[in-house]
Amino acid sequence: MHASFNKLTRRLCGVLVLAGSCGSAAFAHHGWTWADGEQTTLEGTIESISMAPPHPKLQVQSAQGQSWQVDLGNPSQTERSGFTGQTAKVGDRITVLGNRAQDHKVQHMKAVRITLDGKRYDMYPERIKE
Repeated sequence: MHASFNKLTRRLCGVLVLAGSCGSAAFAHHGWTWADGEQTTLEGTIESISMAPPHPKLQVQSAQGQSWQVDLGNPSQTERSGFTGQTAKVGDRITVLGNRAQDHKVQHMKAVRITLDGKRYDMYPERIKE
């Protein structure tokens, strides 16, 4: 019985450690620490749209021909901004205001606002710096 209890305890601790490490990785991804503090603007054409959790995202081809991953807000934030999977389509021109990855070798940014056909969709209105 005692050996069984110790084995169960070790397994439970292992599961908790694994769960804790996954949670901190998810928290780090969902924060802003990976992004520059300064905001930048990206203008381009939508290549693809994904509304799948954890964050809806767009692939945008810049005027320079680079393909950028643009993370939007979480699904409820994105919906509150007025942007849905039917708001835009592949080929639409878009302007993105947001924070790019600190690693400038990758084309990745988190949008605080996107503008389509003159209409603004504010994902994180409290973070917009104009």
